[in-house]
Order: sequence, then structure tokens, then C-alpha cells
Amino acid sequence: MYAVVATGGKQYRVETGEILRVEKLTGDVGAEVAFDHVLMLGDGEAVRIGQPVVEGASVKGHIVEQGKSKKVLVFKYKRRKRYRRKQGHRQLYTAVKIDSIDA
Repeated sequence: MYAVVATGGKQYRVETGEILRVEKLTGDVGAEVAFDHVLMLGDGEAVRIGQPVVEGASVKGHIVEQGKSKKVLVFKYKRRKRYRRKQGHRQLYTAVKIDSIDA
């Protein structure tokens, strides 16, 4: 069984036992997380599509890790003008292990 959930402005296709990296969520490692914004459920041949969400469906999991992703360099440059700006950014993320998909 799989589900499509929306969190952090993005949509993810998840299955039970999968580790999912999403935008930063509040909570400590080991805390329970529930995604109630389920857009679609599927199990082989049957598919339920929500309008906009599937009623009564939720995806439950727990937080495995809170961390920062790799650094992304932002470099601005204008030729012949002696203009250079260098900036780094590390996006915060939360790794969630999916425990169950409740229809």
C-alpha cells in the first residue's frame, strides 16, 4: 500500500517502512508524527483520490533524525564590475520513518 502526502509545500509518495526526508518539523528524535493531508491512497489495483484530501486517511511515523543537508553555494558575479558575492546555505530537514498508512 502507498500514499501521496503533502507537507512542507511538496508532495511525497510513501510506503510503509520507508525513510522520508521532509522540510524541518518540530519534535525530538523518536517523537510520533502524523500526516493528515493525504492526497491519494493506492494498493495494487484500487486507487482512492481525494478532493482535495482523502477523508479519514492518515500516515503515521516517527522522527529518525533532525539535520542539515549539504551546503549549497550561491555565487553572484558581474563581469568587469568587480562585483562578487558568495553565500552558503544549508537546508534543515527531518528524516521520518513511515510506520503505518491508515485508510
